[in-house]
Amino acid sequence: MNSTTTMTEGAQRTGSVRWALASLSLSMLLSALGTSIANVGLPTLAQVFEASFQQVQWIVLAYLLAITTLIVSVGRLGDLTGRRRLLLGGIGVFTLASALCGLAPTLGLLIGARVLQGLGAAIMMALTMAFVSETVSKERTGSAMGLLGTMSAIGTAMGPSLGGLLIGGFGWRAMFLMMLPLGLVTLLLAYRYLPADQRKADTVGSGFDPLGSLLLGLTLGAYALAMTLGRGHFGPLNIALLLVTCVGVGLFIRVEARVAAPLIRLGMFRDPQLSASLAMSLLVTTVMMATLVVGPFYLARALGLDAVGVGLVLSVGPLVAALAGVPAGRMADRFGARRMTFAGLIALGLGCFALSALPRTFGIAGYLAPMVIITLGYAVFQTANNTVVMSNVAPDRRGLVSALLNLSRNLGLITGASVLGAVFALASHSVDINTAPPEAVARGMGVTFMVAWGLIGIACMIALISRRSH
Repeated sequence: MNSTTTMTEGAQRTGSVRWALASLSLSMLLSALGTSIANVGLPTLAQVFEASFQQVQWIVLAYLLAITTLIVSVGRLGDLTGRRRLLLGGIGVFTLASALCGLAPTLGLLIGARVLQGLGAAIMMALTMAFVSETVSKERTGSAMGLLGTMSAIGTAMGPSLGGLLIGGFGWRAMFLMMLPLGLVTLLLAYRYLPADQRKADTVGSGFDPLGSLLLGLTLGAYALAMTLGRGHFGPLNIALLLVTCVGVGLFIRVEARVAAPLIRLGMFRDPQLSASLAMSLLVTTVMMATLVVGPFYLARALGLDAVGVGLVLSVGPLVAALAGVPAGRMADRFGARRMTFAGLIALGLGCFALSALPRTFGIAGYLAPMVIITLGYAVFQTANNTVVMSNVAPDRRGLVSALLNLSRNLGLITGASVLGAVFALASHSVDINTAPPEAVARGMGVTFMVAWGLIGIACMIALISRRSH
C-alpha cells in the first residue's frame, strides 16, 4: 500500500513538472512571437493608418525598448516580491495588451498597447529561466533550458509566416488577437502548476532600488535608440544618445555603489563565470543578428532569389534551432555545460569562417551549409551557457541573473543590427545597399563574417580564461 501511494505521488509530481514546463515554454513562445510577428505587418499598418515607415516602425521599437529598459528591474522585483505572482501578473498584462493591440483604433494607441505588451514580455522573459531551477532537478536543467530555447526559436520562426497568413485571411488585428487565447491558456497552466513562492524571512524586507532602476532604464533606452534610429546611419542624434548612455552608465555605477539595497550588486561581476557568460552571450547574439541583417540582401542581390526563395532559405536557421534545442540541452546535461559552451563557440567560429568564403563558390548550398553549422553552434552555446549560470546562482538572485542573461542577448541583437549592418554597408562601398551590384554585396558579406569570426574568437578566449579561473 505504501509503495503504491509513493508511486502515485511520484507520477503526480512528474505530471505537475511537465505542465509547469509547458507553462514556461508557452511564456517563452509568446514573448518571442510578440517580437517577430509584428514586422511582417508593417507595410499593411502603414497603409491602414496612412503613416510613414518611420512612424509604423515604432510598433516594433516600442516593444523592443520596453523589454530592454525594464527586464532587469522586473527580474529583481520578482526576487523580492515572489516570482510566481509576478510571472502570473506578466502573463496577464501581456494577454490584456494583446487584446488592446488588436482593438486599437489609432496608431498612437497601438504603439501604447505595444509598450504594455513589452512590459508583460519583459516579466515573462526575465522569470521563465529563473523558474527552471525550482521546477526540475539540477541534473535536468540543461534539458529544460534547451526546451525553452526551442520554444523561443519556434516563436521567432513562426512569427513572420503566421502573421502573413493571419493578415491575408482575417486582417491585421488577427495577428495580435490570436495571442489572447494562447495567453489565457498559459495563465491557467502557470496558476495551476507553477510552484508557490518560497521567500526567506530576511528577504521580505529587502528594499527595491527605484533610482537605480530609473537610471538603468533610461541608459538602456538611450543605447537602444542610438543603435536603432536611422537604420545604421549615425547622425548627431545617435551620437548624442550614445553620450547620454555613457553618462548614464557612470551615474548608475555611482548610485549602485552607495545605496543600501542596490538593483545590481556590482560585486556580482567579480564572479568570472557570470561576467564571462554575459560577455559571450552579447558577442554571440551580435553575430547571430548579422545573419538576419546581411542574409536577405545577399540572397536577393547576389544570388538573385525572389521573395519566396529568400523566405524559404532564411527559415532554415530557425528550423534547425528549434530541432536542436532539446538535444543540445541533453548534451549539456551529459557532457557538462562548460564543455558544451566551448563546443558551441567552436562551431559558430567554423560556420562564420565558412560563410565568409563558401557562398561565392557554391551559391545557395555554400550559404546553407555554414548557416546550419552556425545555428547548431548557437543552439548548443545558448543552452549550455544559460545552464552554467542558472545552475549555480543563489535562489534569491535567480530573477535578476536570468534578466541579465536576457538583457545581454537583447543588447547583442541591437548592436549586431547596427554595427555589423554598418560594416556590411561600408565593405560593399555602396550608399544604398538595395541598388548595390551583386559583386559588391558578395564582398560585403565576406568582410562582415570575417569580422563576425573575429568576435567569436574573442568569445572563445573569454571562455578559456573563464575555465582556467573556475
